[in-house]
Amino acid sequence: VPMVAPGNVQVHVINSTLAKVHWDPVPLKTVRGHLQGYKVYYWKVQSLSRRNRRHVEKKILTFRGNKTFGMLPGLEPYSSYKLNVRVVNGKGEGPASPDKVFKTPEGVPSSPSFLKITNPTLDSLTLEWGSPTHPNGVLISYILKFQPINNTHELGPLVEIRIPANESSLILKNLNYSTRYKFYFNAQTSVGSGSQITEEAVTIMDE
Repeated sequence: VPMVAPGNVQVHVINSTLAKVHWDPVPLKTVRGHLQGYKVYYWKVQSLSRRNRRHVEKKILTFRGNKTFGMLPGLEPYSSYKLNVRVVNGKGEGPASPDKVFKTPEGVPSSPSFLKITNPTLDSLTLEWGSPTHPNGVLISYILKFQPINNTHELGPLVEIRIPANESSLILKNLNYSTRYKFYFNAQTSVGSGSQITEEAVTIMDE
């Protein structure tokens, strides 16, 4: 098997899900056989928004021939990763380069896990929601938009409310009685807004 590890391993983080890795080629005489390529082992150490450590699954990408760089796609935003590089010949892999740590920046969050609308009265509705399964960063707020729908299914004026990220419920007051409303709800990090979920609900006609 090859004798030495690739040197000078460098990681350039391109965005929240993509990084580029460079390395110096090993001297050919240390390959001790036919140079097949280089393997990059990489794995997520932890999410930076959730301090949970779980079973670490190592991923391996193979770059054929004498390439000295490669792309690592499909990374998770706002996470800490480690990687190392090994040279491969027909017999197997050489030693691993020292582990290199890199971090991906924040991304936009996934949609809130649920939105539930309860307790209809003449002029109010209660909204409850769950935080996104994948915050992909630090949540800074939720954005609620809603509008009335009349009997001919036309949409009325859109109202937008920004809600602090630590809230999980809200009572909407001063609504019209016996009116159907459509709600659009999403979460935000400093990078931007995630995908929204929609719900409809009706205020009651009379007490």
